[in-house]
Amino acid sequence: MSEKKKFYITTAIAYASSKPHIGNAYDIVLADMIARYKKMMGFDVFLMTGSDEHGQKIEERAKAAGITPKEYVDNAASVIKGVWDSLNTDYDKFIRTTDDYHEATVQKIFKKLYEQGDIYKSEYQGKYCVPCESFYTESQLVDGKCPDCGREVIDSKEEAYFLKLSKYQDKLLKYFEENPDFIKPESRKNEMINNFLKPGLSDLCVSRSSFKWGVPVSFDDKHVIYVWIDALSNYITGIGYNTEENSEQYKKLWPADLHVIGKDIVRFHTIYWPIILMALGEPLPKQVLGHPWVLVGEDKMSKSKGNVVYADELAKRFSIDAVRYYLLSEIPFAQDGTFTYESFINKFNTDLANTLGNLVNRSIAMTNKYFGGKVSKGEIAEECDKELLQTAKDSIAKYYGLMDSYHNAEACEAVMNLAKRCNKYIDETTPWALAKDEANSERLSSVLYNLLECIRLLGIMLTPIIPESCESIKEQLGTENTELEFGVVKDYYVGEAKPLFARLDAQKVLEEIAAEQEAKEKAAAKAENVATIAQIGIEDFAKVELKAAKIVACEPVPKAKKLLKLTLNDGSGTPRIVASGIAKWYKPEDLIGHTVIVVSNLKPAVLCGVESNGMILAADCAEDDVKVLFIDNVPEGSKIR
Repeated sequence: MSEKKKFYITTAIAYASSKPHIGNAYDIVLADMIARYKKMMGFDVFLMTGSDEHGQKIEERAKAAGITPKEYVDNAASVIKGVWDSLNTDYDKFIRTTDDYHEATVQKIFKKLYEQGDIYKSEYQGKYCVPCESFYTESQLVDGKCPDCGREVIDSKEEAYFLKLSKYQDKLLKYFEENPDFIKPESRKNEMINNFLKPGLSDLCVSRSSFKWGVPVSFDDKHVIYVWIDALSNYITGIGYNTEENSEQYKKLWPADLHVIGKDIVRFHTIYWPIILMALGEPLPKQVLGHPWVLVGEDKMSKSKGNVVYADELAKRFSIDAVRYYLLSEIPFAQDGTFTYESFINKFNTDLANTLGNLVNRSIAMTNKYFGGKVSKGEIAEECDKELLQTAKDSIAKYYGLMDSYHNAEACEAVMNLAKRCNKYIDETTPWALAKDEANSERLSSVLYNLLECIRLLGIMLTPIIPESCESIKEQLGTENTELEFGVVKDYYVGEAKPLFARLDAQKVLEEIAAEQEAKEKAAAKAENVATIAQIGIEDFAKVELKAAKIVACEPVPKAKKLLKLTLNDGSGTPRIVASGIAKWYKPEDLIGHTVIVVSNLKPAVLCGVESNGMILAADCAEDDVKVLFIDNVPEGSKIR
């Protein structure tokens, strides 16, 4: 028996500054789908993902949180793993750039490159984007801002070490020419050549001396090794690379067969990373797939825009496989994809609940109803049988080609076309009508067999995409056969029909999401308001006069649903009128006779025709709940200090 061919696949490691959103999660879901497919095809697969845990941004956020950077990234790495696990991703290793072995090997790599003259010390002066941790020249900025994220940049000047990119420029360009499939899609390769290689590469800053949270340069403790050598090296350190002697695992797995990354970091993986490897004398990865972004509506996800969507929260609401299917079927190979709740619900109902789920459920149910759960292979006798069989064969052929080239959205479409043809086949053959006449028993058995065989093929092809649901399909069919060929199972002994996906009430779900979003926005605004209240001195507080005052009369304010008109005795001998927005929580009879705290030196204001002279104190106790502060045991007129 021949040894399985290896397939080493990686994702970009997630930056440990914040929780990954659905766009970040697409990386690991896409890589997991490819890994599962390759396993189906008989490969010995190793999938590695991880977290990038050094840098100025993390140092600053840890300081703001009052904890150490290590405590900060320990928590962040746990969150990232939690999101990945919530999407049923089956990775073989999760590497952290704070792992001891990684840091030690990165130091060796840096020293090796320095000693052989590929790294030199100089001074950097230019523009720096803190969120992207990238340096730019003035000409690279777009409208004076970072060309990658669009944020403001800062002036930076510091001593630094540089990697001689220019030394390897021609060698890299030649590699591109000799390996036309190195970068996918093709448009990404053209961008790298035309925008970076042909104009000429500037040497790359690979150390920082303005912050401390990073891997120290072993021979110069004023510097930490910058992200591009630190983070990119994870692809080899995680499998046992060492500058002196490599492990058996490294020898087996490297070079990587595929790096799965977002389109915004293609330059780093197809220019910086190959040059680092060339300088180390190591083979280059076989292919880099720069996938598009997941937009929300028309915009890139951003916390400042308030449009961030988290994959784990989606999975809790709609199911893991629903999220996986949407991402893998909706994001094109080369263009950005779009997420909206409306499109998500529509695709869920159309593809998963109606086309696939309904097909499986009624086919299994009819097999149980009409034959006690058993049907056998019959003849392909009618034209609709032949068309169904041909659609199955065509779908399988398309599936192989599309999955091999990582066109996952088109592969999903090809599979769903078979499911749609199966539903049409049910309408054509009308099994319920055939069941009315015992003479049609053999024909009915053949029809149901044909449906079950197609469902088996659907379950196999969809396994890398929606694995949990396909496991349920396999259990309902009662067969473990995974051959992608029609007709190889002779008899079916099906199990109980179980719904795969329950159809969603779009209006109800959208209303629930809108209500939750509104509640989140209110809570965030409240927290922000609390966080931004300015501190005052005792002299400012002394300007406020608080008095005890008894409510002697109370009535609603006409044409004002929220206001009550309070008449107060504050000990001055003159009644004080206050208009208060508490009508939602109190009736006049609930207030009369109680003593309250009033701000007595507040400037008068006219509210809905009532001149209000002061304000009574109340507390926001919970969501949409207000309590007036009563002090009934305090004499009216008493000053509150």
